[in-house]
Amino acid sequence: MSIDRRTALGAAAAITLAAPAARSAPRAARPLNLLILGGTGFIGPHQVRYALARGHRVTIFNRGRQAKEWPGEVEQLLGDRNTGDLKALEGRSWDAAIDNPTTLPFWVRDAARVLEGRVKQYIFISTISVYAAADRPADETAAVLPYEGADVMAETAETLRASQGRLYGPLKAASEQEARRRFGEAATTVIRPGLIVGPGDQTDRFSYWPVRLANDGGRWGPEALAPGGGEDPVQVIDARDLAEWTVRVAERRAAGTFNATGRPMPMRRMLATVGGAVQSNAKLVWAPDDFLAAENVQAWSDMPVWIPSRGGDSAGFHRRSIARAEAAGLTFRPLAGTAADTLAWFREQPAERQARLRAGLTPEREAALLAKLKARG
Repeated sequence: MSIDRRTALGAAAAITLAAPAARSAPRAARPLNLLILGGTGFIGPHQVRYALARGHRVTIFNRGRQAKEWPGEVEQLLGDRNTGDLKALEGRSWDAAIDNPTTLPFWVRDAARVLEGRVKQYIFISTISVYAAADRPADETAAVLPYEGADVMAETAETLRASQGRLYGPLKAASEQEARRRFGEAATTVIRPGLIVGPGDQTDRFSYWPVRLANDGGRWGPEALAPGGGEDPVQVIDARDLAEWTVRVAERRAAGTFNATGRPMPMRRMLATVGGAVQSNAKLVWAPDDFLAAENVQAWSDMPVWIPSRGGDSAGFHRRSIARAEAAGLTFRPLAGTAADTLAWFREQPAERQARLRAGLTPEREAALLAKLKARG
C-alpha cells in the first residue's frame, strides 16, 4: 500500500492549522505553587514550560544532572531520592506535587515522610502496565498486578533491572498503593499513561516510524515493512498532551485514578498519518503475524507501537478506556503534528544518535525480511 498523497496534504494542513491552538496556554484562574519531582526527563520539561505559561510558581527537585533552560523563573532543589536525601524539601509547602520518575515504592514512602501535610495534592505518574491482564479492554477498575516478593520497600533500581522488566508493573502498582495510603484517597491522583511519544523520546518506540517513513539519510529502500494486516489498534499519547493535562489536573484538584493514553486507532491509519506528515514516498508492505513470528520479529521493539490484537494475552493492551480522563479534560493534538515534530526533533540530535535507532528494524534486516516475504508468495 502506498501512502495516499491526499493523506499527506491533509496531514500537513492539520499541522499548520492546529499547532497554534495546541501550544496556546491561557493563564490559569488561580496561580498554584507546584512541586515537580523530576522535571528534567521526558515529560517533566513540558510540565514546567506549560505551568510557567499558565502563571504558576514552579519548583523542581532532582539530582541536578541535566541542566535545562526555562522560559521563566524556576526554583531548583537538589537531592537524591535513591539515597534518601530529601533535606531540601523539608519545611516547605506546595499546592500540589507531581511525581514523575518514581518506580520504587520506597521513593513514595520517603517523599511522604517529608511532604505529608505540606502538599494539598499528590499526583503520581504510573503506567497502564500495572494491570494484571491485558487480554481484553478495561477501565481503571481492572485488577492490578500483585507484588509477590518478600519486602516491597527493599526493592531497588538494581533489583528492578535484574528482573528484566518483570517487577516494573508490580512496583508501580505498589507505589500507587503507598501514595494512597500516605496522602489519602481524596488528595491522591494516579495517572496511568500508555505509550508516551513525541519530541524528546529517547526510546524511539514511536520515533522509528517518522524516521523510517521519511527515509532519513536514504538508508532504507522504497518499501517499508509494516506489521499484521493494519487493523490492530494502537494507542499513543504525546508527552506534551500528557504533561499539560497533568498541570490542569493539579489546577482542578481532580483526585482518583485515570488511564491517560490516546484514542485507539488502527495501525494502518497511524502509519498513513505519520507517512503523510513526513511526506513519505514509502510503500507499506504488510507482513502477516505468522510470518513475523516465524522470523522472530518482536512486537513493540522490532515493530514499534504494534501489538497483535487477535486473541492472546495482549489483545486489550491498546484498548484501554480513557473515558474518565477525557471527562476530566484530557485533550489531544493531531497525530500528524506529533509525527512531524518528532522527526524535526530527531534531526536536531547529534549524528551518532541519529545513526542508530534504539527501536525498530535496521535497514539491512528490513530488506532481508522483505525479500523473504516476497519469496513466500
